[in-house]
Amino acid sequence: MTKTLKDQNIWKLWLIVAVNSVFLYAVIQANAIEVDGVRSIFTDPHNLISVGIAVVVATVLNGVLSADAKARLVFMRWRHALPGHRAFSRYARSDARIDIASLEKMRGAPFPTEPVEENRVWYRMYKTIENHPTVLHVHRDFLLMRDYAGLSALFLLFYGAVGLYAIASTKIAAIYLLLLVVQFVVVRQAASNYGVRMVTTVLAEKASEDTPPRARPRKGA
Repeated sequence: MTKTLKDQNIWKLWLIVAVNSVFLYAVIQANAIEVDGVRSIFTDPHNLISVGIAVVVATVLNGVLSADAKARLVFMRWRHALPGHRAFSRYARSDARIDIASLEKMRGAPFPTEPVEENRVWYRMYKTIENHPTVLHVHRDFLLMRDYAGLSALFLLFYGAVGLYAIASTKIAAIYLLLLVVQFVVVRQAASNYGVRMVTTVLAEKASEDTPPRARPRKGA
């Protein structure tokens, strides 16, 4: 059975959760290691419980977040959040790979300007080439970064709260929170870029379908 794009990404998401969890645990234990030695990492049930709860809560809530909620988070828009809502009015004209004339000829009508209709037209194009290798690649990357952005927002809320509670040093706790903020900002921007790239890649590939290959010159010509 062929794995879906989300199935292909699942181990990467678990790795992201694991790395963030181990890092939080290491920060919490930093002072204890100096005082009690390495054994305290495995013998302090209080900190283990705090981190364990954070892992469970973050993982569960990532599943609770809807696709619309993640889109709003990534693209920082409440209405018409997806880049497909601006596929023709903005992105089609800003990507040098896209042959606008070919797309207009293929559609046989002017590009829509209303966001909902733009997204519908773009989605119909996407469905005709969704299994194209370049489209699959950028779609998989977008889904990974979108889900990572959702997780990083939850890390900021829940791991940040655990850090403030369990990290002994206020300064270290503040630095840890700052790192969580940086993670969210960077990942959210990456997800946004991949989302736009997915839209423009679909348009570029679709436009190329209508572009005939150049004829080879005849020998002796």
